[in-house]
Amino acid sequence: MLSSLTLWRGVPLLGYPFLGCACFCLWFFRDPDRVVPKGEGLIVSPADGKVIEIKKAPYPYLLQGEGLKVSIFMNVFNVHVNRSPVVGVVKGMTYFEGQFMGAFKEKASLENEQMGLELEAQGRSILCVQIAGLIARRIICRAVKGETLARGERFGLIRFGSRVDLYLPLDTEIKVSKGQKVQAASSVIGKLKCDDQQG
Repeated sequence: MLSSLTLWRGVPLLGYPFLGCACFCLWFFRDPDRVVPKGEGLIVSPADGKVIEIKKAPYPYLLQGEGLKVSIFMNVFNVHVNRSPVVGVVKGMTYFEGQFMGAFKEKASLENEQMGLELEAQGRSILCVQIAGLIARRIICRAVKGETLARGERFGLIRFGSRVDLYLPLDTEIKVSKGQKVQAASSVIGKLKCDDQQG
């Protein structure tokens, strides 16, 4: 609107920057369709970005004990729409009003502003955490406690560079490696071991 008005009024020095900002916003908030892989127990990436960490770690909240933590860093050029990693019921939600340090830092997992989503899939619990970053200042989560999310279903986004942490059961078969680039809903992060396979 501002770019059109300033260009129409013959003030290109003002109009072109406004036009550039408008184009960037349209590009940044893009939401492409994705092909979601099928298969029992598959866990897909909740975000576009790069896997920056895979390790055992204590659950920060909602769940007790220790899980496999897979961290995905989203830079400003990635699609920022977040998707459900599994077919699962939203069992719990926790918002933490924290800091805004660089999301690539390990301590951002615990100290930055974040929204944690506990999902129950095939009798197993998964924690999906949206984490704000240095530039990201708003987390949007549209999930509702008690609802069932489909694998790859959109549930929210984080505006500008940020990260998403997944906490998975320790016996999860991990299918990605550190440094690998992944796409939300399309890339397989791992595979759950079902209840009847345990023991």
